[in-house]
Amino acid sequence: MTGLPYYVVDVFAETKYAGNPLAVFVLNRALDTSQMQQIAKEINYSETTFITAAQPHQGGYDVRIFTPAQELPFAGHPTLGTAYILQQKVLGQPVAQITLNLAVGQIPVTLTYGKDGDGVPEYLWMEQKAPTFGRSLPVEAVAAVLGLDPEAFDTRFPLEEVSTGVPFLMAPLKTLAALQRIQVQRDRYFQLIETLDAKAILAFCPETRSADNQLSARMFGEALGVIEDPATGSANGCLAGYLVKHRYFGGDRISVRVEQGYEIGRPSLLLLEAEGAADQIRVSVGGRVSLVAQGEFL
Repeated sequence: MTGLPYYVVDVFAETKYAGNPLAVFVLNRALDTSQMQQIAKEINYSETTFITAAQPHQGGYDVRIFTPAQELPFAGHPTLGTAYILQQKVLGQPVAQITLNLAVGQIPVTLTYGKDGDGVPEYLWMEQKAPTFGRSLPVEAVAAVLGLDPEAFDTRFPLEEVSTGVPFLMAPLKTLAALQRIQVQRDRYFQLIETLDAKAILAFCPETRSADNQLSARMFGEALGVIEDPATGSANGCLAGYLVKHRYFGGDRISVRVEQGYEIGRPSLLLLEAEGAADQIRVSVGGRVSLVAQGEFL
């Protein structure tokens, strides 16, 4: 029996070995859920994806996403990384769009290419499900979890649960210094998430390291198997909807660049676009993807 071919890609990386790494398997035989879960545990990236058939089904490719601990209905960087591998290794030719059939539903990914004609996508964009909004929390409760004083939070905007398939708690801060000071209080974090749909927190602020960017972010989600994530497409999709709903930049349309991952040595860049109002907000998240390794899992 031959091994299972897989590819390692960096997603949202502006340079090699930055961004969020992902293993993508192109299955050449059937695996059951427990086998995929065990492989994801052994690979031990924040997520591992499995393309379960090389032919499209109902207009999209069937894909399953696993963390080392559980299967997810949706995740951002696995969606983009898997679309990249489908284009490069399954289709083998430039295409403008690839649709993934995920547990949350069909997610279309748009691919754009550079002028050099090598057929490698320059940027990939995913249109996420319309965001839904949940509970708002008191500042003091989240401040205690993040190890910050309440004064660090930008109280013009709520601490609010948002979901485009996976829920996250949005935590707006005033300064980059406050973002960098975060030290998650583990016991308080697990106590808090017992009461929430969101099991992870995205903290962000308008101060950035690069003048080209508009926001800095950090994501904490130990309950999802990620103590801190270098780049989180699903959380940033929630953030895009949140920014539009609360008119964070003063309007109902955004196009922003978000830097993430610096604190853990994986600097990343995510591109967000969103527009709309109420429950009709349209959200897209984009970035670069690069292939860094490939092999067979025996």
